[in-house]
Amino acid sequence: MRFGVTFSVLRGVSDSRNQPKSKCLNENDVKSLRAVLNPDISKIRNIGIMAHIDAGKTTTTERMLYYSGYTRALGDVDDGDTVTDFMAQERERGITIQSAAVTFDWKQHRINLIDTPGHVDFTLEVERALRVLDGAVAVFDASAGVEAQTLTVWRQADKHQVPRVCFLNKMDKPGASLEYSIESIKEKLKANPILLQIPIGSGKNFTGVVDLVTKERIMWHPGSSWHDSGHDFNTKALGSSDDPELLHHASEARGALIEQVADLDDEFAGLLLEEFSEDFDAIPPGRLQEAVRRITLAQKAVPILCGSALRNKGVQPLLDAITAYLPAPNERHHDLVRWYKDDLCALAFKVLHDKQRGPLVFVRIYSGSMKPQSSVYNLNRNGTERMSRLLLPFADQHVELQSLTAGNIAVTVGLKQTVTGDTIVSSKASAVAAARRAQEESEGKMNPGREASELVLAGVEVPEPVFFCTIEPPSMAKQADLDHALTCLQREDPSLKVHIDPDSGQTILSGMGELHIQIIHDRIRREFGIETHLGPLQVAYRETILRSASTTDILDRTLGEKRHVVTVALSVRPLDEFSHSASCDITYKEDVEGQLAADIRSAVENGVQSAHLQGPLLGYPVQGVGTIIQNVTLEPGTSMAMVSACVSRCMLKALKQAGGQLLEPMMSLEVTVGEEHLSSVLADLAQRRGAVCDVQSRYDNKVLLATVPLAEMMGYSTALRTLTSGNATFSLELSSYEAMNAQDQNALLSKMAGLA
Repeated sequence: MRFGVTFSVLRGVSDSRNQPKSKCLNENDVKSLRAVLNPDISKIRNIGIMAHIDAGKTTTTERMLYYSGYTRALGDVDDGDTVTDFMAQERERGITIQSAAVTFDWKQHRINLIDTPGHVDFTLEVERALRVLDGAVAVFDASAGVEAQTLTVWRQADKHQVPRVCFLNKMDKPGASLEYSIESIKEKLKANPILLQIPIGSGKNFTGVVDLVTKERIMWHPGSSWHDSGHDFNTKALGSSDDPELLHHASEARGALIEQVADLDDEFAGLLLEEFSEDFDAIPPGRLQEAVRRITLAQKAVPILCGSALRNKGVQPLLDAITAYLPAPNERHHDLVRWYKDDLCALAFKVLHDKQRGPLVFVRIYSGSMKPQSSVYNLNRNGTERMSRLLLPFADQHVELQSLTAGNIAVTVGLKQTVTGDTIVSSKASAVAAARRAQEESEGKMNPGREASELVLAGVEVPEPVFFCTIEPPSMAKQADLDHALTCLQREDPSLKVHIDPDSGQTILSGMGELHIQIIHDRIRREFGIETHLGPLQVAYRETILRSASTTDILDRTLGEKRHVVTVALSVRPLDEFSHSASCDITYKEDVEGQLAADIRSAVENGVQSAHLQGPLLGYPVQGVGTIIQNVTLEPGTSMAMVSACVSRCMLKALKQAGGQLLEPMMSLEVTVGEEHLSSVLADLAQRRGAVCDVQSRYDNKVLLATVPLAEMMGYSTALRTLTSGNATFSLELSSYEAMNAQDQNALLSKMAGLA
């Protein structure tokens, strides 16, 4: 084929000779996945689609692929034939589980798009996608505005400073409201929305939009099947023949837009006052668009567009907005990358396992270029690996390439050791050269031992798991296969933790929620062919202490010829705040720290940290405890391991004396329910020890905000469906760890001891 590119057979993207000619598409309409394989960096857009569950992310992605000419038919989430939701579980459940990458061209621009999940259980997928993206499209359900998970993904985008464009989807729904959605974006997201379009018609009568930048009316045709696909639409300048009410509304909205942009962009304000002071409305669309782009990239405001992806309206202007307002890779500045100059520097942000090709590592190239059949150096693992093939991602299909330049997202085959968050460079020599440049720039001496750590790109933060359960193979013969499956899944999904219980020898799975564990269980069965048994889901409690306590311990051991003697005196005290992670606050008495050598201090800290891993009550990690080391004495020849052991034993004694307190994970719960079912949902929450924070109105529905212990939320989705006849939706996310009351704690201790 052209360019010497090997093509996979793509579902919906195939050679026109093998397909019957579609009624509405010419043979040249469906593109092969080629285009310019290495476009100019200013023409690349790396973007993600992020939103709450069911706001329409995957449907919007499908429409983008269809209108850009890469698929022959419109995929539908309900029919299970979308390009980006290609896993069996995604098609069955109608949800996105993994972030899928697709590449397509739109008006001389290359768009690398990642469709991210909306469920809180898969929040890591959103986190690692945003880490490598330059811009994002936030999709909103126009009838619901900002929802719980919208808030979470928005905060994640804020953390990575990703410029955004907002798309108000589902404008054809009866309850859709532009004003409500914009107000909720202002209030809940604390963002500054600038409206670039207003809808024509509402609900079922939604037929198009008015582009306030160009003063044009964009209308989609109802009617025949070709028109229904949304391919064909009319763009016409607003004129006196249009509806006077629409003209008035558009004129007001454009005036407000120009005023807003002038407030945020000094250059645009100067232009208005110098050249268009007589008539602000006469400003050319091109100058207004440039100003909107500047304030979007500076994250002073977010452009708002509207449409209905399912009804095929408003997606083409959204694609235009992506190319017009979101940044190219060279407009996002990564300090570290400049030290590599033209050498390769890339970040591995996702690993998938393919039965034929082995691990597929998704990488974002920040500088230099990648070629197949070449060696690359992994800074985090401190080792060289050989990359056999380089592919361009198209969901679960891939196109093979001969090289790829900076700014692109690629899939590599052959990197066996690389995991999520690793930095890949061309060779150890290029890393040393970059370290030298960094050293010269800082005009100071860099510690040679820290060269690598100074030059790795920031990885991905992995949240702490909240659910865990045991997993067992059907027979011991399958244990090795299960271990292999779990190793592969852990490389793919760092939020999945696996460890062996030292007492029972059972394999423990830890994950982000009930759905997360179910999906992992299902994938082991389908992809690895192992029928595993899951134990009951358990909650990851934490432990803390009630009061201060001091204690002393002496360890006197003789091993072989050597006698090891350590004396430790320490005290523990409760800290005011319980943090999400197991905090270890270690301080020394004034005169002690100076007397202890660095290796002894390190051994003491290791001992304290190991004591934090298992609390005295039920063996859960300890947090919110401050430790004060009052005295450490040891005889000559005593090993550091003995110091750690003595400190750990002394800590355990002190924790027992200080009185144990269990902390349980509290979840923020948001339930959207009709008013007729509200009382039964509230009664159910009261039985689950829930505390209602607020009940808000959203059109005909009530939105219930509450905090509930995670332990009480097992099987809540089924219970809620039963209570509301399937008419309610809910979302859960970890809020904090809170102390249990004495009655609940005693009940839990009895249950764990097998007495209840």
